[in-house]
Amino acid sequence: MAAKAIDFDPSQLEVHLNQAAIKSKANQIKAIALAIDDQSRIRDLVLAVRCIDLTTLGGDDTACNVSRLVWRALNPLSAATLEKLQPLGIEQPVTTAVICGYPTRAADFKHYLNQWHSDLPIATTVAGFPAGQGTVEAALSEVHYAVNNGAYEIDIVINRPLAIDGQWRQLYEEIRAVAELMRQKGTRLKVILSTGELGTLENIYRAATVAMYAGANFVKTSTGKESLNAKLVYGLVMTQAIRDFYLRTGRKVGLKPAGGLKDGADALYWLTLVRTQLGPEWLNNKLFRLGASGMLSNIEKELYHLTQGVKATAADLLYV
Repeated sequence: MAAKAIDFDPSQLEVHLNQAAIKSKANQIKAIALAIDDQSRIRDLVLAVRCIDLTTLGGDDTACNVSRLVWRALNPLSAATLEKLQPLGIEQPVTTAVICGYPTRAADFKHYLNQWHSDLPIATTVAGFPAGQGTVEAALSEVHYAVNNGAYEIDIVINRPLAIDGQWRQLYEEIRAVAELMRQKGTRLKVILSTGELGTLENIYRAATVAMYAGANFVKTSTGKESLNAKLVYGLVMTQAIRDFYLRTGRKVGLKPAGGLKDGADALYWLTLVRTQLGPEWLNNKLFRLGASGMLSNIEKELYHLTQGVKATAADLLYV
């Protein structure tokens, strides 16, 4: 469930970041990620699949679209690939972490999950997604609606002007109001920072810190609708904030990059970032997620190639 809010000292938001050093570390992480052997690559790519929030956020979403998405979430890899994973000791079944959409589709998600006897969690986006310009009252109403229709996780997007203008206390109070309601309902909260629109790396650190003190279970880079989305330099700043918060409070908060993630290499970059900056205890879908529905087919193709020794054709994969 959403965490209990903790009041913060404004001095905890004071941070000075070395942008050149952060860029250099991001490049080092990419090099480490691409240097792993094939078996490690297979294991990490399967882990990435298990950490995907499989999402549809189309204005034309219908119950039919939802049905396909649920089936895809429950069957993300081909039978041929799954067979080759068994000798590696990789636990099955393999599914994505959750399915996600607008609150109006939550009941459809629940219907099809029940039809296929699955308890895969449902996530929805609220709070004026993606602009973050809605009112707190509207967000609370949407949370009620989404949870009453089956949602277990809620992704809210922050009011960016508050962060840009340095109105951290007000931002804290807005997030805390949503987190407290979700705590009462026993559900989990992911807070989208829209990192590419916050102006400075320091603001990313501050926004992540405020969200965690307000009760976030996850801090998330982007809505996927901004021009700048999940960049590793943003992830490094966010993992520093997560680490600092953990050292102060003893509470672990998850990380979710989202937007612009396309293939297995992107997944490996972020897994390596988490492994090196937060530690292996963060490498599970309770503390790490990928908001990257578009990358799933590319990961499936890469896993097929790695396990079968040949590239997949359209006949080999159901979702090419």
